[in-house]
Amino acid sequence: MTLASPAPERTQSKSAQNKNGSEDFPLVPSPTSVRAALRDPSRLRTEVLAGLVVALALIPEAISFSIIAGVDPRLGLFASFTMACTIAIVGGRPAMVSAATGAVALVIAPVAREYGMDYFLATVILAGLFQMVLAALGVAKLMRFIPRMVMVGFVNSLAILIFLAQLPHLIGVPWLVYPMVALGLAIMFLLPKVTNVVPAPLVAILVLTAAAVAWGWSVPTVGDMGELPGSLPTFLIPNVPFTLETLRIIAPYAATMALVGLLESLMTAKLVDDITDTHSSKTREGWGQGIANTITGFFGGMGGCAMIGQTMINVKASGARTRISTFLAGIFLLALVVVGGDLVARIPMAALVAVMILVSYATFDWHSIAPATLKRMPLSELAVMAVTVGVTVLSHNLAYGVVLGVLAAFVVFARRVAHFTSVERIETADTNGDGTVDTATYRVSGELFFASSNDLVYQFDYTGDPARVVIDLSDSHIWDASTVAALDGIRTKYASKGKTVEIVGLNDASAARHGLLSGHLGEGH
Repeated sequence: MTLASPAPERTQSKSAQNKNGSEDFPLVPSPTSVRAALRDPSRLRTEVLAGLVVALALIPEAISFSIIAGVDPRLGLFASFTMACTIAIVGGRPAMVSAATGAVALVIAPVAREYGMDYFLATVILAGLFQMVLAALGVAKLMRFIPRMVMVGFVNSLAILIFLAQLPHLIGVPWLVYPMVALGLAIMFLLPKVTNVVPAPLVAILVLTAAAVAWGWSVPTVGDMGELPGSLPTFLIPNVPFTLETLRIIAPYAATMALVGLLESLMTAKLVDDITDTHSSKTREGWGQGIANTITGFFGGMGGCAMIGQTMINVKASGARTRISTFLAGIFLLALVVVGGDLVARIPMAALVAVMILVSYATFDWHSIAPATLKRMPLSELAVMAVTVGVTVLSHNLAYGVVLGVLAAFVVFARRVAHFTSVERIETADTNGDGTVDTATYRVSGELFFASSNDLVYQFDYTGDPARVVIDLSDSHIWDASTVAALDGIRTKYASKGKTVEIVGLNDASAARHGLLSGHLGEGH
């Protein structure tokens, strides 16, 4: 499939010069540079149109998520506006779209239902503050511990969830919806083969809307999703008592929202990094999410995080690369619902469903399930991907899927590494010269940690060995307290039979850990 591609990067006419005035290399503007986009009409047009497409796609999503959270649709729409505009300025990943999301809605829905709107908004604000604290603590650095197959599972899960979210708009609807969706998909598949001047999703939305209005087709529209606001969001302070009881109520929900929002946002940022071949600051993105949620709460919004579907529309389908598109998506959203609400309400849902189905198709990593890949990939790696996808799709919660996927990957890794650990009885010796064997030496090879060292205690012949035993760890490394405890247990078992154990060959780090913990971990068995 050929998607609309971003405007080609243009090399600046002037070249960098060294001190002698000779040319070294041409200066190439960063693909995420706002200044470069503002100077290039072609790139600016791409950013503006991408922002408009994203804004149109955000409206029904924001309304749907508001319904999930059990709040007025205005809270979802206002959240999408404030999140998009704020994150475009303070976020760390250009072109990534943040707005009201289903994951956040599910987490904090009980607050609105059980305690009311003021507590709901206070929860959003506190979640933003938690995210800023987590960003300051360096939680973004944990992204390095997410294996590739978890990332692939994350991407495929998102694609599946995006598609499943469209099914309610395809079941029990007038028959005209189906040919409209098919026409929209055909436009988006074929138009990029002809021209990339205008994003194909925008053309599909305009064509289907014009057809539905011109011929008076009776099909579900954006207006059927909920009432659109007629005024701008205003600053407010939640009317809740500033007491420990209030904190006790909202803190658990706020903490969960903060973690879920950061996880989804950082994972999405990494995905956009891979798609665009550019790097982003995950720590700044964490700060940006916190600031955006805090501002959103004070302006009556339900909060949110990065939206994979709208981000893929922006980056992959429309070719945007800078903060301009994200900022304009928020501006266009507010203008469309406040000023042009009557027109927006007439957009057929079939047009937006077609856009999201295309996004689902483009997001899925089809290579990951190709027969050749499945045949070549180790079963353990496929299991990690399957766990991530299965948990995410069943729970409709990306955080659960990613966390369990990472845990599965760690278990697989630990099991694989543990199998490389071995114990070999290499020699016995007569050190007294009296013809009797009084020393046995064992050589331990491999990485010693909880998964490999727990069975270490069963690898020695406590009864048959002579009075002195040497354990050679020259080819090993002690990584944790479990290994030290296992070595203490071995020493204890030999001591109970009147035999001594000498541990040799420790490297500096292993010797330091062993010296610090040995004898201080209980009974050692």
